[in-house]
Amino acid sequence: MAIPNVKRYRITSPDGTQVASLMAVLPKDADVQTYLSDAAKRFDWKGYAEQQAKQFKVRVGQQKQQKKK
Repeated sequence: MAIPNVKRYRITSPDGTQVASLMAVLPKDADVQTYLSDAAKRFDWKGYAEQQAKQFKVRVGQQKQQKKK
């Protein structure tokens, strides 16, 4: 079941090298650009980079086992 009024925003790291997706529910009067700039500053970019590296890590030396008849 989805949360109503959730919007997805894309934030970039302060150095501009990484992009992350952020989901938030903002009030009607909120300034979106101010919120996104503050969120980008508070975001754990180092942890995010480590998580991405761990997720797409390629295992070397693993071979598919063959069935013997």
